[in-house]
Parts: sequence; structure tokens; C-alpha cells
Amino acid sequence: MFWNFPIVYDEPVFRPPSEGRSLLIQQTIGCSNNKCTYCNMYRSKTYRVRPDSEVLEDIRKAADYYNRIGQLPEKIFLCDGDALGAPMESLERSLKLIAELFPDVKRVGVYATAENMLEKTEEELKRLSELGLKIAYLGLESGCDKVLHLTVKGNTAQEMIEASIKLMNAGIELSVIAMLGLGGQKFTTSHVEETAKVLSAISPNYLSFLTTIPVPGTPYHRMVERGFEMLTVKELLGEMRDILNKASFSRRVLFRTNHVSNMYPIGGTLPDDQEEIVNLLENWYEEAPVGTYPPKPAHM
Repeated sequence: MFWNFPIVYDEPVFRPPSEGRSLLIQQTIGCSNNKCTYCNMYRSKTYRVRPDSEVLEDIRKAADYYNRIGQLPEKIFLCDGDALGAPMESLERSLKLIAELFPDVKRVGVYATAENMLEKTEEELKRLSELGLKIAYLGLESGCDKVLHLTVKGNTAQEMIEASIKLMNAGIELSVIAMLGLGGQKFTTSHVEETAKVLSAISPNYLSFLTTIPVPGTPYHRMVERGFEMLTVKELLGEMRDILNKASFSRRVLFRTNHVSNMYPIGGTLPDDQEEIVNLLENWYEEAPVGTYPPKPAHM
């Protein structure tokens, strides 16, 4: 953040690329599932919901700071891994104070899981939307139940669909993240087919892809060490091409692959640019070297 910023975070802290300039407020600590085999983001933390007094004090401290420097944030993001899982009353208190102290903030965002979207009623989600919660980020990862089970995601593909539609019907925009290569060689066909079906059923407001990286220390990395076959650069491009080629969207979807894990950043609006993007991916696929694996990002 900025010099002398008053909030002390329980690190590490993560946020989506599009929340890079947002004020971060930790509504919860860690991740309520924290079992996904590929993820090491919150393994050093035990999940807990922060007391309202702590969260509200952080919001007040941030407001005082921004008012002193005369530079108010346009967006606020509630951390950690699935802050939507916090009790309804706590989220209401936080959003009400944000609206009071940051009256010009454009939106509040949050990570969410299918589980905590389903736990809240549509009326509760509508209430959160009215109070300023305007976007949620869902790690779909895959539409294939075998891959979701393999990676201990904690939800089925059908639950992902139901939760997503429920959230969007409540007036909250949805950004969905899918992971290229998550099923490895074994499940690549079903991963492509079923992910395309789920994305078609959801038609989220935003869609992004991440490239699966076997992070040392995670169960997924140990699985790879024991022989689980990962995809090459060429095959990863093929997965992205095929998912987008098979998916059909009923609304305009802003598409990006700007995550650091991706070797090939690309963007556009679906379905308007879908054919052009698929053709570009096909060209990259044809040019990609055979047998080459993506490099591991230096900071992961």
C-alpha cells in the first residue's frame, strides 16, 4: 500500500489482478475450504471470521488515511479467500460503514465459493448488492466433476452453476476463473468438454484463465512428482482454444488471460471476438514447440 498506511494485514494477502488498485480490507482470514490440492495461498493460515470491531476499525483507519492524503480509492476488495462466507450481519455492517465513509467508491468486490453463495439466500445476496457488493470472483477451475474431486475443490459442477446463477440474479456481477491443464493428460478431454458446458450454462460477466503450476509443497506438486502428467505449452493452448470454441455465451463476457501464470496474454469480448480469439489461438497452437512445458513464474 502507501507509506505509513495504518492497516496491519495478516499476511499473505491476495487479490485478483483487476483489484490491483483497490483498498484491501480483511473481512476473514484464510480460506474456509483450504484443501484445494493445487493451492498454497492460505496454507499458513487457519480460517477465521474477524470480529466486527476489528474490521470496522480497519475501515475507519483507512478512511482517515485517504482523507488526509486526499486520494480516495475507487474500489474496495474484501479479503481473504472467501469473505462472502462471513455472517450476513458482519458483511452488512462492513458494507454500511464503507458506504458511509467512502460514498464515492464505485464497487466492493469479494472472493466467493459456490458453497458460500449457496448458503446465503437470494434475498440476502440482493441485500448485499444494494449495500454496494457489486462483484464476486469464483474459482470454478474446471467444469469436470472428476477434476474437481481430484483437486478437492469442495463443490460439484452443478453447484457451481446454481450458485453462479443465484448470485447474478441478485444483481452481483460474477468473474469466473478456470484453470488450463488442471486435469493433466488424464482428464484433458473431459476437462475441456465439461468446462465449456459449465461456462455456457453460467455465461459470467467476466472470464479469465490461469495456467496450472504445480507449486512445491502442495499435494498437486507431489502428485506430479509421482507421475501425474502435466500438459505442454502446445496442449495448454489447445485446451484454451477448444474450451472457447465449444462454449456458447448468452451475454457479453469480458475475457482476459492477464494472470502472471499465463504465457500468452489475450483479451476480448465474448461472443463478439470469440471466433477471432479462437483463430489466434489456433495459429499459436500450430507455432508452439512440441514437448515444451511452461516456465514456473519466478515469484511463485
